Amino acid sequence: MILSSSIFIITLIFVIWQPKNLQIGTTAVVGAIVALVLGVVSFTDVLTVTNIVWDATLAFIGIIILSMVLDEIGFFEWAALKMAKFSNGNGLKMFIYSILLGAFVSALFANDGAALILTPILLAKMRILQLNIKTIVAFLLAGGFISDSASLPFVFSNLTNIVTANYFSIGFVEYFLNMIIPFIVSVVVSILFLWLLLRKDIPKTVDISLLKDPKSVIKNMKLFYFSWVFLAILLAGYFIGDAYDLPISIFALGGGIIFLIIATISKTVEPIRIIKEAPWQVVWFSIGLYIVVYGLKNAGLTDYLTIVLKDLSLRGDTIAVVGTGFIAAFLSAIMNNMPTIMIMDIAMHDIGNQAMIYANIVGCNLGPKMTPFGSLATLLWLHVLAKKGVKISFAQYSKFGLIITPPVLLLVLLAI
Repeated sequence: MILSSSIFIITLIFVIWQPKNLQIGTTAVVGAIVALVLGVVSFTDVLTVTNIVWDATLAFIGIIILSMVLDEIGFFEWAALKMAKFSNGNGLKMFIYSILLGAFVSALFANDGAALILTPILLAKMRILQLNIKTIVAFLLAGGFISDSASLPFVFSNLTNIVTANYFSIGFVEYFLNMIIPFIVSVVVSILFLWLLLRKDIPKTVDISLLKDPKSVIKNMKLFYFSWVFLAILLAGYFIGDAYDLPISIFALGGGIIFLIIATISKTVEPIRIIKEAPWQVVWFSIGLYIVVYGLKNAGLTDYLTIVLKDLSLRGDTIAVVGTGFIAAFLSAIMNNMPTIMIMDIAMHDIGNQAMIYANIVGCNLGPKMTPFGSLATLLWLHVLAKKGVKISFAQYSKFGLIITPPVLLLVLLAI
């Protein structure tokens, strides 16, 4: 028990710390190898874990490849400029529209896509608009928060969604029907609380005449128009595929590769660069970390959590849902949401309460916003901002996250 816990804690520390730019996937794989060599997990466990996470990781890679190609043709920059133009120079409208844009991107292109692709674009536009640093930080904090709080409606909207849906054999349509209401509530409540918290830093007016015409950033207009049709067909494919129990990665990865090929034929993107820059480390991270977490299961540590969750399941739906959601949220904030979703899924395996499964997802998606190291998306988001000259301190981020996350989380959990 001590050995498996030590391997897990040390692996997690290195994942969060990333000394000398040590990649997260490399760290997780090293942790998994140590667990295997020391007998904490077996080769059978490795095969079991791979069977659980392969679909999630391949789907995630596909979504990111698709996002990167769309970014190359100017899709997201066009959306950001269009959003700004729609505001007609009204600061509050621009604030709300930027959050809605973040919610749209997060839902369709996963939380990491929203945080990593949209953030640099919005930052560049805000600098062109000559906004002060307090206003820029307010817009960025709002965008960072919505990227996770809006990653609920589809299985592919967050890696945690895919892992849990696969683990409990939840279909694409079933998941969507159960999470669409919590998603809507999350977006509306997020906008309300973000405005309450950041309203002093939102300008009354913005000079949008400083911005380019949205169409001017599109590199290939035909491909841009086609991308909307392609996304609609791809989304329909997810629903149709669910009827035949097809893995989500067939459409996510397949769609990403097909669109990459089409963009390559039209000479709009460099395919080798896109493939090289895809987050392959996430594949090794998911498999490696899950193997390390499986060592905790073998040591019986997840049994203690199962006892707590079983007790909650006997206290009525509301207490069970809220309790599960906040346990998942606080664990995610302390030790990152990926190991948390894995541990919670294992602990809930035999409880049989579907509402608690969805509460776990909500807790693992929103809970990480309480600390900078709660999710990989936030760590990468802060890294991108630091490289762009915007530094948000640990204290500043945590103060914001600890104030806004609990009330939003509670209201979303009550909507399940």
